[in-house]
Amino acid sequence: MKGRIIEVRGKNLYTEHDNLFEDRPTIVFLHDSLGSVQLWRDFPARLSETAQCNILAYDRLGYGKSFPMFTHERAVHYMELEADLLNDLLTEMDLDKVILFGHSDGGTIALITAAKYPERVKAVICEAGHIFVEEVTLKGVCEAWEAYKTTNLAERLQKYHGDKVDTLFKAWTETWTRDDYRSWNIEHLLKHITAPLLFIQGEADEYGTLDQVEKTVSQVSGYAEKYIIPGIGHTPHKEAPELILKKAAEFIGKFF
Repeated sequence: MKGRIIEVRGKNLYTEHDNLFEDRPTIVFLHDSLGSVQLWRDFPARLSETAQCNILAYDRLGYGKSFPMFTHERAVHYMELEADLLNDLLTEMDLDKVILFGHSDGGTIALITAAKYPERVKAVICEAGHIFVEEVTLKGVCEAWEAYKTTNLAERLQKYHGDKVDTLFKAWTETWTRDDYRSWNIEHLLKHITAPLLFIQGEADEYGTLDQVEKTVSQVSGYAEKYIIPGIGHTPHKEAPELILKKAAEFIGKFF
């Protein structure tokens, strides 16, 4: 895919965009709290080919090849702000027929974007997203912070994020474990989601329970289905790529 930096509201974001299929939707890939375009590896290209859709992947500010965050301090509603920025990016790129595929934080951002901008989002695939804070999530975040301090995790992440690693890790762990973040919840937005939704989650997800799935699919206003995979953790598209490619392509094929 061709990579380029696009400025959106004073923020320089790295994007990769392939527009190979005329009159077909664009799948927009939204990475997780430690992710990047590069960390999706070949999954976007494979789903593009399987579903016959165009693709856009981008690094959020502070990640991958995008410019650094201005500060590691985040508002409680930071993912709502990311949804607004995504909408502005899509406007800048003149993309109006999109399918959002988001993982973890990216899954949450996909849900929020679909709720706030229903005219643009035609379908949502949410993989291991969150709609409220759970103890298991906080436990996972704390364990990741411990691994960051005691293993070579920082060094491994530098390969993808360069010298931005400390800031983005701090932004993730400090925000989620702050006292004022405990009450974060986006359930009030779910009724505004009218686009078809596929919620994918590993049954052994170490960052969230199946309550995240059940309470999401039961509260959206449009078509919704869930895909729960036994024995799989927080990253189904890496742990069981063939299953996710098949299911995602089938879901997209129902509507496009």
